[in-house]
Formats: sequence, structure tokens, C-alpha cells
Amino acid sequence: MGNKQEEVEFDWITLHDQMGLMGTETTKDKFIRKMKENPFVPIGCLATTAALGYGIWSFSSGNTKMSQMMMRTRVAAQGFTIVALLVGLGLSIKDKK
Repeated sequence: MGNKQEEVEFDWITLHDQMGLMGTETTKDKFIRKMKENPFVPIGCLATTAALGYGIWSFSSGNTKMSQMMMRTRVAAQGFTIVALLVGLGLSIKDKK
């Protein structure tokens, strides 16, 4: 009885292995594919992160003028990222048609 129970419990592993043979995409492969399709989104994310980090560092060191400029730069970088995301989405929809 215990052996039969183990077979039933592990049926999903067999199914998963069979599905894997069909060529599923790993997370790393998907990330690389998405970066190749629209490289401006990761660039915008990095720019946003850099502006935020430098703005926080400037604020903590007392340089309020630079901190304000970096926060404005961060907003611009976020806007760039959103536009890049929408353009990439539009192009992918256009390619599917």
C-alpha cells in the first residue's frame, strides 16, 4: 500500500519532467530574452536606482540642492522606463499580429 501511495504522490514529478522535454524556458533565459527584446527598460531601471541612491546619499550628507536635483532626475528616469516599457509592449503586440 505504501508503495502505491508513493507512486500517486510523485505523479506530478513525472508530468513535470515530460513537460520539461517540450522546451520550457528558465527564468534566466526569459530574463535574457526580455533584455534583448527591449534593452531600454533595464537601462531605465538602473538609471532610476542610481539617481535614487545618489539622491539619498546627498541628502544624508547635507547637500540638499544635489538631493533635489537627483530626485527630479529619478522621476525623469522613471518616466523614461515607463515609456520604454509601453513602446516595447506596443511593438510586441504589433509583431504578434
